[in-house]
Amino acid sequence: MSEILKAMDTEKILELRGDYFYPCTQHFYRQPPLIVRGVMQYLFDTCGKQYTDFFAGVSVVACGHCNPVIAEASAAQLKRLQHTSTIYLTEPNAMLAQRLTEVLPEGLKRTFFVNSGTEANEGALLLARRYTGRRDFIALEHSLHGRSHLTMEVTGLAMWRSDPFLEGSTAFIPRPFQPGLTEGEAAMRSLEALDRVLEQRGGDIAAMIVEPIQGNGGIIIPPAEYFHEVKKRLDRFGILLIADEIQTGFGRTGQMFAMEHFGVTPDIMTMAKALGNGVPVAAFSTTDAIAASMNQPSASTFGGNPVAAVTALAVLDYIRDAGLVSRSKLLGETLHAGLKQVQQHHDTLVADVRGSGLMIGAELSGGSPEGSARLVDRVLEDMKERGFIIGKNGIHRNVLAFQPPLVITGEDIRLMLDALDQVLTTIRQEADHSESSLVSGKRE
Repeated sequence: MSEILKAMDTEKILELRGDYFYPCTQHFYRQPPLIVRGVMQYLFDTCGKQYTDFFAGVSVVACGHCNPVIAEASAAQLKRLQHTSTIYLTEPNAMLAQRLTEVLPEGLKRTFFVNSGTEANEGALLLARRYTGRRDFIALEHSLHGRSHLTMEVTGLAMWRSDPFLEGSTAFIPRPFQPGLTEGEAAMRSLEALDRVLEQRGGDIAAMIVEPIQGNGGIIIPPAEYFHEVKKRLDRFGILLIADEIQTGFGRTGQMFAMEHFGVTPDIMTMAKALGNGVPVAAFSTTDAIAASMNQPSASTFGGNPVAAVTALAVLDYIRDAGLVSRSKLLGETLHAGLKQVQQHHDTLVADVRGSGLMIGAELSGGSPEGSARLVDRVLEDMKERGFIIGKNGIHRNVLAFQPPLVITGEDIRLMLDALDQVLTTIRQEADHSESSLVSGKRE
């Protein structure tokens, strides 16, 4: 395989993707690098160029690319026992289920293993239906919960709702964030909408599913008391709260799970991404009482397979031993403060900086939603040329997403911030020059 990769160039890979992938599969860049190797917070292309990764495969490789401690554990298990299934007894998945109780909120004791965040959310929604005997759901606008039929049903972002025959069983309420409103006003707007839904159809609702911090929606953090108020209302109607911690879990936000910031324990929690550090493993966890409703025979062929489970155990060990949760909090403060300084230097281009831990968004302003999205794409392209990989999200795709491996260093952050400042300075100078040319009547 390595010989094939060396022999192929970027154009050949693009050609293969164009010929054999579905057209929905896209990439960020006009001139994408061909990535062939990863080492902790760094990626390398076919030319040997190094990139500092500030996106971590969308919050996946929290412990770093090809982390040698984790990779060694995975490889050893791969050579020993790769697969059986949950219908046979193996040690790793049982140990992982027990180990998760040490980091999960109190009371969330039962775990069902699957392969992806979509599957975890699908399972959680099914569990809620079985436990409550109800069909419908509540979700926040501009949320993202997966690409299966049921998870797409509770996804609020229009670009990810590609199924033309969704059930319509979900009541969407405004998220507690709205430009032009204070935090309190936005939260009240959302809670009043929740009250109306509960009054009209509370007896039909099985669960409300939320991202504690919306990721693809633009790194949106609710006010501190919001989830307390939500849980109080749901409890009155016997409605479960599902916390989708797929992007936010395992130290990403400066706590092991983002719900800890709000002091609320959900009824069901879903997790994926960082749990496997690149190996597919996901899960949904709940209480003894709620889990008891999942009593009809069920299994996931690959869920919690020996390699995935051993990898996840190594991930949990590494997060603990390397102090990644506290590291995320401290370095997140450094990154946030640095981005706020960049915003001060470029206040016409950077509209907002928000986030928690190493999950931070910088919203750019380009005069219109389309112009803002183009501005983000330009910044991503220029930062890539300078050796930095950054993500993007937001309802208009106008938010720079900083979600690096938690092993990133302060020096990595400083170098990235310097490069970002240079890129934005160049863009602003080009805009000033263009305006000056138009005023003077010159043609470029």
